[in-house]
Order: sequence, then structure tokens, then C-alpha cells
Amino acid sequence: MSYECIKLEKSDRLARITINRPDKLNALNIKTVLELTDAFTDVKADRSIGVVILGSEGGKAFAAGADISELQKQDMLSGKEFSERGHRLCNLIENLGKPVIAAIPGFALGGGCEIAMACTLRVASEKAKLGQPEINLGTIPGYGGTQRLARLIPRGVAMDLVLTGRIIGAEEAKQLGLLNRVVPHDELDSAVDELAAQLLSKPPFALQANMEAVLHGTELSYEEACRVEANLFAMTCGTEDFSEGMSAFLEKREATFKGR
Repeated sequence: MSYECIKLEKSDRLARITINRPDKLNALNIKTVLELTDAFTDVKADRSIGVVILGSEGGKAFAAGADISELQKQDMLSGKEFSERGHRLCNLIENLGKPVIAAIPGFALGGGCEIAMACTLRVASEKAKLGQPEINLGTIPGYGGTQRLARLIPRGVAMDLVLTGRIIGAEEAKQLGLLNRVVPHDELDSAVDELAAQLLSKPPFALQANMEAVLHGTELSYEEACRVEANLFAMTCGTEDFSEGMSAFLEKREATFKGR
């Protein structure tokens, strides 16, 4: 399908999804959220895709929050639907079963920060700014921000950010654990491409198993999480990639994984 607010490109097992509203600092209107949901649904079903890069056009913003012209029209009934639409997108990204790398060149605020937090890994330019400033609009984060933020960084710091609406720079965000990597602004694309290539070289089933163990295990008791880990470990032992990985190690050569 053709999109108006985003771009979807696929090549060599890599999908690039790009938010394409640079004149609006890539603000998330309803159409953008729906198109992102469609694109990620497409990528989830495409077995040829191993890694996704979620980026943006313009170089100034990943996504500078919701489109205020739409947000201000919400009432109690439509506001719930507005929030749940964002939840569906973020849950889809988080549970895609394939690594999703957020490439953050500048502002990632409000819904933009929430979508970035749903991604598997976050790589940002040194110029990036992140935050949940919804308090300044008389509301709260609506795309899962109050929950994911407190799971990624200390709860007290998450409380500070949502209550004050404070916007933080890339280095502070990295120190808190909100970002995985911070790179010079003009090296963002190459750093993200390098990370994507590294992930694509790994066995796909083991990648998925690792993500599932970390993502869902942290929501269980330690004993339950260890059972999940043991089951996932056992499943990887039955794959051809496991045999290839073991043989390559013993033979002191690079492994060639086939996703089987």
C-alpha cells in the first residue's frame, strides 16, 4: 500500500520504516499512527525481514509528540480510543518478534518518546532530546509512557519526568538507561546501519528467544521467568542454527546461520 505520512522500504532482510512529516517535526497525527500500525503489521508477517529500523525525515525530530490540532479535539470518549490506538501500535512494535532499532536524530517527545521506548534498541544523535511533557498540556502520556518509562529507568526518575515534563538531553538519557547508544549527529545513520547488520548476522530464532525472555520474563516471578528461559533455551537447542553455532565455534570459523 502507498503511504502519505510514512515510508516503508525493504532490502536484504532489512525493513526501513520512516516517519515522513518533517514540516510538522514528524508529529504523530492519527493517520501517521494508523500507517505505522499497517507497516509494522506488514513487516511482522514478512518472514524475509529480520530487522527493522524506525527512523524519520528532516534530521530535527524523530517525532515531536502528538499533533496538537487533533489532540485538542479529544473528549473523554474519543480520548480513550486515541490512547488505545497508540497502545496497539506500541505493543505491536514491542512484540514484533524482530529487533526494532529507533534512530533518534533530535526531538523524541510525548508519543515520539513512547514509540521509541517500544522499540527494542534506541540509538540517538548527541543532539537528541527526550521527554514526556504531557503534564504541560493538562494530561498524561497516553501511549504507554507511564509504564514503559518506569520499566526502563528508575521509578523515581520516571516520576520526576512525567510530573515536571522535563526534557532531557541524549547523554542524560543514556546514563539513565533510556538510550542504548549516543553517537555524533552526522554518524547516526551509519551507526544504526552497523548495528542492524550486526543483528542480521545473528540466528533469527535465538534473537527472538532472547527478546521474549527479557521482555516477558521481567514481568514474572523469578521462578516463573527461569522456567520460561529454560523452555526457550531448550527450543533453541533443537534448531539447525544451534548446531551450526556449536560447530563453527569448535572449528574456529564464522557461523553461517540460516534461520532454521
